[in-house]
Amino acid sequence: MTGERSYAVLPCADLDEALDFYTALGFTVTFQQRRPNPSAVVELDDLGIHLAAIEGFDPAGSYGSVIITVPDPEGLHSSFRDGLRARFGSAPRRGIPRVLPPRRKAGTATGFTVVDVGGNWLRFYRSGASEDEPARSGLGRVVDVAARQGDARGDDAQAIAVLDAGILRHPDAPVAELVEALLYRAELKARLGLDASDDLDSAAELAAAQNPDPEAG
Repeated sequence: MTGERSYAVLPCADLDEALDFYTALGFTVTFQQRRPNPSAVVELDDLGIHLAAIEGFDPAGSYGSVIITVPDPEGLHSSFRDGLRARFGSAPRRGIPRVLPPRRKAGTATGFTVVDVGGNWLRFYRSGASEDEPARSGLGRVVDVAARQGDARGDDAQAIAVLDAGILRHPDAPVAELVEALLYRAELKARLGLDASDDLDSAAELAAAQNPDPEAG
């Protein structure tokens, strides 16, 4: 057989809210109905997403997840972020909905994640990318493992624990890797509503020491 296609249907609690979110990302509504079951289709270039509103649905309990391959995940992420900021004033990185930045993750290809208003995880990866990308070592590898926990599984607390242990285990890591680890830990803390100022200050101090201002002093 050839030419087969499948279409996943993602649940949401309120169809209008879902359509508002997806059109902010840049999607176009190509179909919608209110009866007998509220549903819609949104499309962006060759990507189509089917939505269905379910009475009493709780987005926090959603198990919806879809893998999407695109030619330019970084560019698409920027477009999504800008669209959300233009419509809602911000592109949230915590809660529901949220958009996480592109990042390497241990055991899978580099990409980014969108959690929509229905709590569904849209996992964007580069077309043709391989989960067999060369693994990093040292603290860089720790960051990738932490990203698998925080960005791929949604366990921000476990990701912080991975980084805590890794930073202690690699005290002589290159400055670039340490700054990366500190900034990611700060991002994770912010998602959990924790104070991230120490990590941000430490990362800024390390970066400044690594690249001193020639006009300073």
